[in-house]
Amino acid sequence: MSLTLIKETGAGLVDANAYADLTDGNAYHDGHLYASAWTAATDAQKAVALVMASRLVDAEFQFNGTRANAVQGLQWPRARCPEPDAIHVPLQALLPIPSDYVRFDSVPKAVVQATCEMARELLIADRTAAPAGEGLKYQNTGGNQTGYDKTDRRPVLSQVAQVMLAKYGVPMSATSGMVRLQRV
Repeated sequence: MSLTLIKETGAGLVDANAYADLTDGNAYHDGHLYASAWTAATDAQKAVALVMASRLVDAEFQFNGTRANAVQGLQWPRARCPEPDAIHVPLQALLPIPSDYVRFDSVPKAVVQATCEMARELLIADRTAAPAGEGLKYQNTGGNQTGYDKTDRRPVLSQVAQVMLAKYGVPMSATSGMVRLQRV
C-alpha cells in the first residue's frame, strides 16, 4: 500500500497527515547547506519522511491556543495561538487592524519549515530508535571500558526544529522542567 500525503492547508482537514508537501520540502532544501540526504531520496521516501516528521512535531510539541476544528487530523490550524511577530502600531494607523493571533485558518511558515527540517533529519537517521547502550552503565570490551550517560540523549525533534517551533509553543518533555499553563 502506498502512502498518500495530504497537506494541511489551514482548513482543518480530517485526513491531513503532513504540514508540508514535496514542493515545500524541495523549496526549503534549495536553501539548505546540508541537503544531500533530502536530494538523494526518492519522492516516495520524501513523502514518508514528511508525514513522519509531522507526526513527531505533533507528538513532541505543545502548541499555544486550541485546535481550530475538533475533527482536524493534525494540531494545526490553531485558534487563539499568539503571533509573536504581530506588528503593534497605533490604532488610528490601522485599516484593517492586524490580529495578535495566528490566523485560525493557516499553518505558520515556521511549522512547515520545521517539518521539512525534521524530514531531512529522519532521512539521515531514525531519531525515534533507542540510543546505543540503552540500559547499560558500562561496557567492557577487552581492556577498554565505556561508560554511558543516561541523561545525555538526543531529542526526537532536532534542536533546529525546536527553535523554529518555539515561538508557537513548548516541547513536551518530562525533563524540560516546564509546565504548560492555560487560562480557562
